[in-house]
Amino acid sequence: MFSKSLAKPAVHLASLTGLFALMSAEPAAAGPTVTENHMDQIDTIQNEEAVGFRNGSVVVAPIPFSNPTIGAGLVLGAGYLFNLDETSKPSMIGLAGLRSDNGSTGYGLAANFAFDNNRWLIESMFAKADARYDLYTSVGKLPIGQKGTLARLSFAYGISREMSFGASLRYLDTVITPSINGLPPIPPPLDQFLNTEIATLGLFMDLDKRDDTLYPTKGSSLHIEVANGYSLSGIASDYTTGYMTYAHFHSISKKGVIAAIVSACGASSSTPFFDQCGLGTIDGFRGFSAMQFFDARSAAAQIEYRHRFTDRFGAVAFAGAGQVGPTLSQLSANGTHSAAGLGIRYRVSKKFPVDFSVDYSRNNLKEEQLYVYVGQRF
Repeated sequence: MFSKSLAKPAVHLASLTGLFALMSAEPAAAGPTVTENHMDQIDTIQNEEAVGFRNGSVVVAPIPFSNPTIGAGLVLGAGYLFNLDETSKPSMIGLAGLRSDNGSTGYGLAANFAFDNNRWLIESMFAKADARYDLYTSVGKLPIGQKGTLARLSFAYGISREMSFGASLRYLDTVITPSINGLPPIPPPLDQFLNTEIATLGLFMDLDKRDDTLYPTKGSSLHIEVANGYSLSGIASDYTTGYMTYAHFHSISKKGVIAAIVSACGASSSTPFFDQCGLGTIDGFRGFSAMQFFDARSAAAQIEYRHRFTDRFGAVAFAGAGQVGPTLSQLSANGTHSAAGLGIRYRVSKKFPVDFSVDYSRNNLKEEQLYVYVGQRF
């Protein structure tokens, strides 16, 4: 097989909520009371091992979430899971709707296909969203609203069991305004990106040596991606972005795992602020809103200890630090931003290592954040 299939069916349920990447870089969430029943359905689907589109099954799941960018809310997702061949992971066609307590809303569709022994992976999505979040600017924190349409299509081809290459195409049409009347206007240079239409072409590479895709206990993963954004309307010039994440996992006992991740990102000076580099945008960094620290360059590192007390319950302790700046030589000019915290884990599936996660973090600015989601941060 050309892609690890361990725990893969569970990923498709979570991918329904990934339709709303326009709204937040935070992973989506689910609670044990609503998730466990649906994970049992996915377990049953995998046990049946039926092949062919007509032999699939429907999964419906309400999924609560919480993050510092768009607040707390609920995603309602529905998916149809099926196997195109006996040796590939399940494919999925799904839809989802989202609403948070700060007024953010959205809906979307997704279709993901895996075939030829997982050698070929095709993922597609379409979403419309009205996101409300705080934008950190030179004049202070401004509550804004970002309405938009987002579509994405990607193809990946595995040249071996561990390495794959792919290409992606993204279309984004978005309008950004202050979310409350009477607020000061969004200051320059951010104001040049308030009404934009962009097409983005990207290339990526994955080298995955983990023993499991959802709860790895050893191995490593490397993801490298570069993309060029082409202005269709609203901004003066095209732009380029690129980033890298490397994660490593090491078991120190039967119940304990050390996980670490480093990330680096770069973007050209004409990149819209919502596509720039920042803490929490590409690597699951906890402690800050995804739009709190962003610029043309970023670098961050995180470490986490994961412990299983029982088959169902676990806990984590984590810490991370990162820097953002206009150039690599100026990364440290604005200081180092750090955060640490504790989390609890509840295993929601009897067959797959899928955890319901609640994390508490405190950053160097003495701000406290709560995260609720499904899975691990990296």
